[in-house]
Amino acid sequence: MRESFGDRLFGMANVLLLVVIGIITLFPLYYVFVVSFTEPSEYIEKYGFVLFPSKWSVGAYEYLLSTSAFIRATGVSAFLATVGTLLSLMITAAFSFGLSRKRLRGRKAMMIMVMFTILFNPGIIPVYLLVRDLGLINSVWALIVPVLTSGWYVILMKSFFDSIPVELEEAAMIDGCNDLSIFFRIILPLSVASLAAFGLFYAVAYWNTFFSAVLYINDFTKVPLQIVLRNMLIDSDTSVGGALAVEMASDKQLPTQTIKMAAVVVSTLPILMVYPFLQKHFTKGVMLGSVKG
Repeated sequence: MRESFGDRLFGMANVLLLVVIGIITLFPLYYVFVVSFTEPSEYIEKYGFVLFPSKWSVGAYEYLLSTSAFIRATGVSAFLATVGTLLSLMITAAFSFGLSRKRLRGRKAMMIMVMFTILFNPGIIPVYLLVRDLGLINSVWALIVPVLTSGWYVILMKSFFDSIPVELEEAAMIDGCNDLSIFFRIILPLSVASLAAFGLFYAVAYWNTFFSAVLYINDFTKVPLQIVLRNMLIDSDTSVGGALAVEMASDKQLPTQTIKMAAVVVSTLPILMVYPFLQKHFTKGVMLGSVKG
């Protein structure tokens, strides 16, 4: 069937609109990337606005990666993203698997408690008091333990486990497997897609930890990367993150703006590198609980 002029015009306008939106979306990322690699002298000569640098330099990255405060904060964020994600996945998967088994005693009561946590948030003060009473103030575990799992993720993963045939579990029991063997040898291998999807969600959340660190961490040596980055970009005079700001201000060879942009690139790069490896599982994982024909 021949396409009408109106359909072609609509298609062209749609493509043009998407191109404009894409440019608007990608331009900030491009500008941050370009400025971080711009030669300091050229950046100063062009009054801080560079779109197509003629000279490229990695000086900002060399300086940034030689700064102990930034390296230490990156290590804290990496610890949160790896250890926190693994613990969260294990607890979420184990809890969801238990709730999906009808033979579990108290299953309905636990489901009600999970739903309660979704509908009602206790607020900042009760959570802070709990963290304080647990002795986690000024500990990186204060950024992991209170958010080890999410009621919403538990329900989504439970719906996936509900779709796994019970016959698999019964056959494994006949072969002599206990509940732990069934969980690790059968359930988890069948749940790679869901684990990859939720793992990406957890990793991004832990890597971007900010507000919890503001509440619970007073020791500058234990703050995550986002705290240091925030103080570099916005408030260079605060006590937390101020050490790196002072080092940057005392450096006469590199503009602080190029260092800030390099810090943004470094803090964003790990998640951008992880996502392509999980993309093949992501689409399937986010479809958990959908109706199957």
